[in-house]
Amino acid sequence: MNDQPDATSQIPDPLIDEDVTPEDLDDDLLDELSGLSAGAAKVVARHLVMAARLLDEDPEAAYQHALAARRRAGRIGMVREAAGIAAYRAERYAEALAELRAARRMTGSAEYLPMMADCERGQGRPERALDLASDPAVTGLDTASRMEMLIVAAGARRDMGQHAAAAALLQVPELRAEAKAGWVARLQYAYADALEAAGREKESRRWFMRAAEADIEDETDAAERAAGNS
Repeated sequence: MNDQPDATSQIPDPLIDEDVTPEDLDDDLLDELSGLSAGAAKVVARHLVMAARLLDEDPEAAYQHALAARRRAGRIGMVREAAGIAAYRAERYAEALAELRAARRMTGSAEYLPMMADCERGQGRPERALDLASDPAVTGLDTASRMEMLIVAAGARRDMGQHAAAAALLQVPELRAEAKAGWVARLQYAYADALEAAGREKESRRWFMRAAEADIEDETDAAERAAGNS
């Protein structure tokens, strides 16, 4: 495997925090870098750690670190995955889609499908998002990922002005799950949002309240939306 930087190596790498070491990367991920030279593996690992560290506070900076890793290890699926996720969080949807497609080809994993579909939405292509939502591989995803895909598909319907259809799409048994989990909160929030867009404000408020109860990590503004609809 060629572990040298590609033709874009003239691009300066972002600075890595001094406290970051390759060992900060999960062992399984480090193992995937074993085909690189020791020096390249260390640099790639440190950039991946930086990408993860910055993902929430500065997605664009995280993306630049992921790109630095990609320049040295572009044939490794998890490196392309990291670049895709960082690009997605930085709202670079075209770049994210390209990276996630590459990661899927390399790994054979369907776990990227919900994010890929949302990238299509982000580029104003809701029909393509719906095409990805109907991919047979979606049925093999775990519950949280399947619900994420459903949320994206409902969003695509709303992008097309089909608000009632979006709400109907989210009426699945999992919608009434009692678990306090992120995917439950996001599913119920999406349903409440779709109901509001469809003019069903009373029902919408009830579901925003349910979403707020499930949202123990404060991922959404469900509580504020519920109060605003009172």
